[in-house]
Amino acid sequence: MSQFSGNIEPNVIDDEILQKAIEEKCPEDLGDIARRESTDFKVLTELQLSFKSILQIDNLWPLENLTKLQLDNNVIEKIEGLQSLVHLVWLDLSFNNIEVIEGLDTLVKLQDLSLYSNRISKIEHMDTLQELQIFSIGRNNLTILEDVVYLRRLKSLRTLNLSGNPFCREEHYRLFVIAHLPSLVYLDFKLVRGSTREAAALKHQDLTKPLEQEEAQVLALQETEKAKQKELEYHQTAFVEYLNGSLLFDSLYAEDREAAKLACLPGVGDLLQAYPSWFVSVSGNLYNYGLQEYEKREAQVSKFYKRLHEILAVNQQESKRIISDFESRNQRRLDELYQDGSGDAADSKRAQGKEDIHQLRDALMTLEALVSNDLEVRSKLTPVRPHSHNVGGSLLSFSFTMFCTFSQFRDLENEHHEKVMKVVIATMKKLDEDVFEENFPEDIRRLLVDKNTIVSATNMSHSIRLRKIDKRESDMLCNTYQWQISVTEKV
Repeated sequence: MSQFSGNIEPNVIDDEILQKAIEEKCPEDLGDIARRESTDFKVLTELQLSFKSILQIDNLWPLENLTKLQLDNNVIEKIEGLQSLVHLVWLDLSFNNIEVIEGLDTLVKLQDLSLYSNRISKIEHMDTLQELQIFSIGRNNLTILEDVVYLRRLKSLRTLNLSGNPFCREEHYRLFVIAHLPSLVYLDFKLVRGSTREAAALKHQDLTKPLEQEEAQVLALQETEKAKQKELEYHQTAFVEYLNGSLLFDSLYAEDREAAKLACLPGVGDLLQAYPSWFVSVSGNLYNYGLQEYEKREAQVSKFYKRLHEILAVNQQESKRIISDFESRNQRRLDELYQDGSGDAADSKRAQGKEDIHQLRDALMTLEALVSNDLEVRSKLTPVRPHSHNVGGSLLSFSFTMFCTFSQFRDLENEHHEKVMKVVIATMKKLDEDVFEENFPEDIRRLLVDKNTIVSATNMSHSIRLRKIDKRESDMLCNTYQWQISVTEKV
């Protein structure tokens, strides 16, 4: 029903349509009232809305756990309203009036998608469907065979139906598709044989080789980015991110236009040659020390939890033994009571049972206390005790080293600022004496128009860099504190 008929009233998915669809799936012997009362949209995993004259997809947001949805044979014109169906695995939108592939971005778990018999003219907007294995888009308006290359990015795709599209009439259509989608197992309901795959690869190698090279380059870049991200995450856990190399120094001068202008002054360039090397050297020392201290802390925390699991295992084993002994004694009392049967014996056994229960409780509580005391002692090996010679001591040592390092950063910045100011004052005197040539940069001349202007600009630039140094120190201290709190809470 991919055509709208004048004698059919189009529908929008609403509560009534959903209710009817759900009731149709209920057992026939379940009454209407019972079926309505048992409706729970969140537990629904499958829904069939075929042949309902649906024009617009809407009101599906409550069905958040839906895995299978049939909307075939309707008059749907646009793929929409599916954002919340993030668990959807199977989606049938065949025999509708859809013109554009869209609205599927959140369906990352989708494995089977049918858009058969619609009005689609381009394969697009499917990048997030990396788990898609079966895709049917036959009997649409696909005219450009090269558009099939888009599907190379869907690495899990194994079954594809394109039959009935205009480009299927082109010569070597099948070989072209198989060459560009070498992972296909079935194309247009036919098995892709090895001989066909080889013939396709040979015929279109001039087209596929450049694609493979380009994809290899993209993959290499992605792997590089992943490695960088992994390294950054490692540095963040050690609180030393961006301290390696010149990253921190470069961030001080980022977007500082006044500093860039001052660099043109005679003598400032020489200062900017020495300043970074000292700064980077100090930064590198903190970076290396931070990594070493991180490894020590991780080893101590790991040692603590290893011992914790050992303690708990021993505790559980001893608890099981105590409980097993209690159950054995209790069973013997019951057997003896059953054999004796006298009232006096029953009272005596009952008293013994109560006493045994008290002893069981005391024994288990003693074990619990022993575990608690042991953990209290061993928690001193964690950051909860900053004066400890282990993890807490390592963290305290790192914090002290951090404080000293950032003091060095500030000293270097202040020293550099003083030298720059001397150059600026000397340059102003030379300008007053017309020592410089006429081609002296005009923007520098304007900057040096008077002492107050240049001093203000230089101090502003200096203050911005100091604030960035302070901010970086504050962030590191905050991160170490947050880590300490999280580990303490876990312990």
